[in-house]
Amino acid sequence: MRLRTLYFCYCLSVVGVLLALPASAGVNPADPYLDHNGRVPARSEYAGPLFKLSHDYPAGLPAPHMPWRTAIGGGLINTGNAAAYTQALRDSIARDMVALLLDEGDWDAGRRGWYNDPWLGAQREAVHGMLVGLERVDDGLFPRSGLTKPFTTYVITYYNRTAAQTLGAIWRDPQAPQLGGGATQYAEGSITVKLAFTTASAAEWPAMRGALSWPMMMTANATTGQFDRPTLGRAQLMQVDIVVKDTQSAPQTGWVFATLVYDRNTRPGSRGVWDQMVPLGAQWGNDPRVDSAANPSAPLFESWINPAAPLYARETLGWGGRLSGPNDHGVNDISVADVAKVGQRVLLRRAGNSSCLSCHGASQWNAANPAKGMASFMMPLVPPEADPGAGAPYLNSPAPGSAQWLRWFQNRAGDVPMDTGSVAGDYDLALTFRVLPAWHEAKSGKKHALQKLDAGGVPVQRE
Repeated sequence: MRLRTLYFCYCLSVVGVLLALPASAGVNPADPYLDHNGRVPARSEYAGPLFKLSHDYPAGLPAPHMPWRTAIGGGLINTGNAAAYTQALRDSIARDMVALLLDEGDWDAGRRGWYNDPWLGAQREAVHGMLVGLERVDDGLFPRSGLTKPFTTYVITYYNRTAAQTLGAIWRDPQAPQLGGGATQYAEGSITVKLAFTTASAAEWPAMRGALSWPMMMTANATTGQFDRPTLGRAQLMQVDIVVKDTQSAPQTGWVFATLVYDRNTRPGSRGVWDQMVPLGAQWGNDPRVDSAANPSAPLFESWINPAAPLYARETLGWGGRLSGPNDHGVNDISVADVAKVGQRVLLRRAGNSSCLSCHGASQWNAANPAKGMASFMMPLVPPEADPGAGAPYLNSPAPGSAQWLRWFQNRAGDVPMDTGSVAGDYDLALTFRVLPAWHEAKSGKKHALQKLDAGGVPVQRE
């Protein structure tokens, strides 16, 4: 599959994030609060509003009401109550999400208390402020749900008022981010919402029949094969991630990740398409004590998967069934050393090698080496200098279940970095994998290593 080229990319010390054509003339990419890349559709094609960045970050707010805690009686989240927790979390943001998704012309993010990251304007398309997530996802990744063509994903992230206080602390001076003194740590009740859209329509993927579609100025579309110019097109809402800081319910990591996916078989109710975004599952730990290499079907205690979730969403669960959605590149072709035959390798196709929490747990920034930024990749990978060229074009991976592999599957507090010498990003991968590289690139004038690939680690086809 296309994502297998990831290892080759890392060998070049490139572990990237987003595809972006150059911003149009007159747009200043060094403006931290730039709304979008300036490539707007013709009025004859689209006459609606354009994206406006929400960046008036608040400060000094009291702790918010947290109904998801009430839903589980104020105790610890577990596989028995995770469904109730996820439902309460989903309901808590429903009013605003319905407004965002369905009332496009009336959406005012700041008025409703939602905010965006700075420094990404040169990469945002103009209509909805979307960023390229995965440039190309092969149809072979979804063998059971009828996908006939590859697709590109587009994403946008919103932070609630509580979470936006951390953005304000980091970017108090937008030219010089503050990372020390706990600035990167989020307060209890912080919520991040990420919407993910796919360029595959119902014609290419029956799972998307009836899905909400948004217009956007696409710089990449693997479904049509267009990568050379911004073009107005439509993409379908596939996934919504809701991430909440909650050390009371999940004390080992401090976070609960919940993933919703579009379900064509769920009838919309009064909240329209939001009623059709059903839980795929939730995760609050990495299950480090569960050896999914020895027993792939071993029960998990820190991930809950909804057995009624649509088939396509369950095709991309991560290692041992840990939570990973169709936009999360948790399944890849990996190459590992053959312990029985020295010098030879074993290829594991469509191997689950990541999860929501294990991926975000790699959020960190090495201020002493900002040109590299993140000391470890988002998923298990052997450092290229240890065995140059090994495994290419597949991911050169540590053996599943090995000590090196399990570095990614530990339960760390959000202020503990994965690698010594780095500042922990409190599980905010957008900060260390997207925003800081964009800031560093704007200040240095040189393309950052983390900006040369899409979010799956694949080299962008056009720059």
